[in-house]
Amino acid sequence: MSHHTETLVIGAGPAGLTAAYLLSKQGRSVTVLERDPAQVGGISRTVSHNGYLFDIGGHRFFSKSKAVVDLWDEILPNDFIERPRLSRIYYRGRYYAYPLKAFEALRNLGLLTSAACMASYLYARLRPVREPKTFHAWVRNQFGERLFAIFFKTYTEKVWGMSCDAISADWAAQRIKGLDLGSALRDGIKRSLGLRKPAKAGGPVIKTLIESFRYPRRGPGMMWEAAAAKIRGQGGKVLLDRGVDSLSFDAGTGIWTVAARRADGSRETFTARNVVSSAPVRELVDSIRPRPLSTFNARSLQYRDFLTVALIAKSQKNFPDNWIYIHDPSVQVGRVQNFRSWSPEMVPDADHTCLGLEYFCFVGDGLWSASDDELVALAKREIGQIGLIDPAEVVDACVVRQAKAYPVYDADYAGHVATVRRELERDFPTLHLVGRNGMHKYNNQDHAMMTAMLTVENILGGQRRHDVWRVNEDAEYTEAGVSGAEAALASERLVPRKVA
Repeated sequence: MSHHTETLVIGAGPAGLTAAYLLSKQGRSVTVLERDPAQVGGISRTVSHNGYLFDIGGHRFFSKSKAVVDLWDEILPNDFIERPRLSRIYYRGRYYAYPLKAFEALRNLGLLTSAACMASYLYARLRPVREPKTFHAWVRNQFGERLFAIFFKTYTEKVWGMSCDAISADWAAQRIKGLDLGSALRDGIKRSLGLRKPAKAGGPVIKTLIESFRYPRRGPGMMWEAAAAKIRGQGGKVLLDRGVDSLSFDAGTGIWTVAARRADGSRETFTARNVVSSAPVRELVDSIRPRPLSTFNARSLQYRDFLTVALIAKSQKNFPDNWIYIHDPSVQVGRVQNFRSWSPEMVPDADHTCLGLEYFCFVGDGLWSASDDELVALAKREIGQIGLIDPAEVVDACVVRQAKAYPVYDADYAGHVATVRRELERDFPTLHLVGRNGMHKYNNQDHAMMTAMLTVENILGGQRRHDVWRVNEDAEYTEAGVSGAEAALASERLVPRKVA
């Protein structure tokens, strides 16, 4: 059976559904193919277990882009709640506010260690690593070697499963740009003295330092389930249980032919003039027939996988954090989510708490392959070791695995992505890459949405007027939204920037 649509979207995560929503809103024919048999949302979905709701990774709804905030309100107008942002670092049996509170950090670290950290920071500023290539070198320049060792090394290596000297500086520059020890201390002193005014969503502030955010009352999946419903209401299609097997492009007719397979083995064929892909670059390129020359580059891209062990406990012990970063090397857990602090509706029983212990892994390694019972036992043991709840109070548990949660920024990733992008843009002008995995770019949810919003403008205009790869790199493309991209383009005489 064959189906035709003007635009075929691969993947029903934030980027794919944003593109489909905006296209269908304009009356354009659009079909979304999603591999998951039951849910849309991708890593931004909400998982339900016996009435308890889990967010996969924690998704704050905060953006500097008014266009993104307006779109959130348009899709989900009446279901946001305002939540305080609170997270801490657990290190050697002590908790540190994150972002930093200067006096608390001084007290916890002690005078000698604090003095050593300041001396290390001043030395790094006086003798920086020129053109830092690695995460280690970049953070050392911004915070000093001592603070790197205390607050960055252990957690980062848990997340990525590799040395900080093997991780590209691009990741640090993208995720914590605008923040160094100087700005953190200035902000921390203001927090300690109560002089800092709360930041509002959409205001000019370093994202790492925001103090509040909005959140759908029943988790981020509410947003994407609503988006899928609106797409269908606007005449579009959102089809679950469709994993893409192959794509081929006829340059003569400009038509794509896409084959999809369902879990029962049945196959469907789709034809389209445009393809918007949020699928992992490695999988997408491997599905194109005939295979592109850059297939080797795509296959060299790596991903970090992720699992959450949700522990439900009958416990009166409560803490206000949204999550706690675990910098202690004696446990494997990397971060602990407190789902009630995201939204009270995530935890239906008032006398219970629900914590999500996050473990970073690779598909096929010991953690990923462990049974659910083994993972629950590990999580109970480690939550007791940290001291957040008593393992004996755990009454239920759930394990959620998420493959390809994070694109890896190793030393060679940028060259591989550039080669793939160059070939795809040259040979397939109507293939558009969007989103985190679709671009192998560690974008936040709002950045992923912005890549889709600009891609829709390109499709509607019939040309690549917007360079979506500048999102999360160029403030005009990220903060002001489509209007900012228009202004940037006008200043460039409408010539998009290409990869050299």
